[in-house]
Amino acid sequence: MATPGDPVDDIFQADGRLRQDLLTDSALEAMRQGLEQARNTRWDSVRSPHIFMGLLAAPDAGVINWAGRIGEDLSNILVQFQDLFHQAEGESRPVLALNREFLSDNVIHLLRESFQRAQYNHRPRTTPMDLLISLLTAPNSIVAECFERVGKTAAKLTELAVIAENESRPS
Repeated sequence: MATPGDPVDDIFQADGRLRQDLLTDSALEAMRQGLEQARNTRWDSVRSPHIFMGLLAAPDAGVINWAGRIGEDLSNILVQFQDLFHQAEGESRPVLALNREFLSDNVIHLLRESFQRAQYNHRPRTTPMDLLISLLTAPNSIVAECFERVGKTAAKLTELAVIAENESRPS
């Protein structure tokens, strides 16, 4: 297990499993929910919208605050994303794990970006808000694009996420 200050070579173990010690319990639960969302929408790999759905399915205080700030109900957004990303032709229960081989390149990049963001903010582990903000600021983010279609820019969503993150931090 990594301790604060130790250099971290990668977010994956040598066998490809995600280093769960680098995520807070709530971020890990969001990742597990993202895995389940990928299964439920019949994808054979975990994509960035699945991670977003995982954040909505297992929201922490920051994600709840963010949803309120953007004027949206978490369960409504979740259902909309589930409908949007459901594949009728996909496998009914694909085999998936929190392992590099089951994660899209974008999710791998997202996890690394989120961890770097946590480190930049002097935290040893990635939080759900690190995941959310990294999702919203990723180049060509499909999640941000979905919101932009309904008039909510990635910049505004990110600004409100940072405010929510700051307000939701334990004192």
